[in-house]
Amino acid sequence: MQASTLCTPTKDHIGTIFVAIELSQRSWLVTIHAPDRDRMSRHKLAGGDHIGLLALIGKVRMRAEQKLGAAPAVVSCYEAGYDGFWLHRCLTAAGITNFVFDPASIAVDQRARRTKTDRIDGELAIRTLMAHWRGEPRVVRSVHVPSAEQEDARRQTRERQRLITEQTAHTNRMKALLRLIGMPVGNPRRRDWLIWLERQRDWQGQPVPPQLMAELKHEHARLMLLRDQIEVLSEAAAGVELSAAAAQMTQRCALLRRLKGVGPVFAATLTNEVFYKDFRNRREVAGYIGLAPSPWRSGGTDREQGISKSGNPRARHKAIELAWLWLQHQPESALSRWFLERTLNASKRFRRIAIVALARKLIVALWRYLTAGLVPQGAMFNMCNG
Repeated sequence: MQASTLCTPTKDHIGTIFVAIELSQRSWLVTIHAPDRDRMSRHKLAGGDHIGLLALIGKVRMRAEQKLGAAPAVVSCYEAGYDGFWLHRCLTAAGITNFVFDPASIAVDQRARRTKTDRIDGELAIRTLMAHWRGEPRVVRSVHVPSAEQEDARRQTRERQRLITEQTAHTNRMKALLRLIGMPVGNPRRRDWLIWLERQRDWQGQPVPPQLMAELKHEHARLMLLRDQIEVLSEAAAGVELSAAAAQMTQRCALLRRLKGVGPVFAATLTNEVFYKDFRNRREVAGYIGLAPSPWRSGGTDREQGISKSGNPRARHKAIELAWLWLQHQPESALSRWFLERTLNASKRFRRIAIVALARKLIVALWRYLTAGLVPQGAMFNMCNG
């Protein structure tokens, strides 16, 4: 469910308190527009002071109630960023309608040197919130807020991806250090690699210098720690009691793994990053992962700027990787045939462009498969899954 659908915007906004919160680690700037006053007020709080924020909103609401004779509704907003969604849940639990705005969707002055301060941003957020609450279309985009269970369930794939990146960095570092002195590299990911390395000699018949060997031992120890943590993550899911949201994500992950060419890593990442959401149509699916087109048409100008890249980067990268694997493991599917027909005798550059289009079509097809049970045309299942 989209955050913006928690409470439908209405044109009847008289008697509503609007609150915009500019978040930072050190301080919060709260801009308030109350119906009992004709100007905005600004209040500075310490970063993370949600108790003070609720007390401030309660004070303004009590003052407005004394003047209006009725308790006004409170609508708030803040931009998605470092603080995530805990504040949204806190405000919602207090009976406040809150929106988490996509910062890139808020319209700003397009001058090269525009003025930007927290004060100006707060006023702009208030005006945007008021327009959105009145029901004006396409004013701003609200970020989908996952449940706490959904957010926790996808930590495992994100941690694994981060560990894999660190593992690659340590491996490349050790290879580079040995190349500096012309030594053979071998496979640094083997646990007995240091024993093998001690027997190696350079072009002069000399072993690895002592200080360099010490550095390599430290790097190898960190690499082995990462490998142990990755193995623990692979075994952590077994035997753990799942919440309802996590169970649904696990079920969708299992459905994806039935398709030939979709491995456990791809299935888990796509489920945790994309398919935990409920999309209304295929355009929302493509837009969320940033594979939507971005045309530039004005007067006689008509050109395509490429994909928007405004969505989830983790999902976008996996979608394009999966598109290449789909061609290899699902050559008889309709999507693979479409790509081969389009790229027959085409250049490498055109194939790279076409693979993005295939990734978009594939993600939409997988969404329909998970939500409506429509298997991608011509797709094959793994033999073990029937």
